[in-house]
Amino acid sequence: MPNPPETRTLYNAECPICNAEICHYAAYAEARALPLGFEDLNRVDLSDWGVNAEDAAKRLHVLHQGQLYVGFDAFLILWAQLPRYRFAARLGRLPGVYQMASWGYEKLAAPWLYNAHKRRQARQSTT
Repeated sequence: MPNPPETRTLYNAECPICNAEICHYAAYAEARALPLGFEDLNRVDLSDWGVNAEDAAKRLHVLHQGQLYVGFDAFLILWAQLPRYRFAARLGRLPGVYQMASWGYEKLAAPWLYNAHKRRQARQSTT
């Protein structure tokens, strides 16, 4: 039985933007045999993550070495595991850059993506 991955990413595969981005990271990791796991929040037991479906859909979640990271911090952890993206992780941690990027994710990107997700769900429930 193989060891579980050191770093697991929980994402919303029903979001076309999230799915495209995370599938890109997953393909990159798989091609390099990196110890990363990628889990669709719609297909896993969220109690393993300690999060409900609503909160899981609102932000990216990454479990790394037993610690849960959420939002922009989750991206930083994920990028640090991917050789091509390590520079982005280092850049994202710089003072000023971190605050701006974190604010942009929390106040702009994450709410916009979540609201688009809720609109897709509403459309699907009426069809």
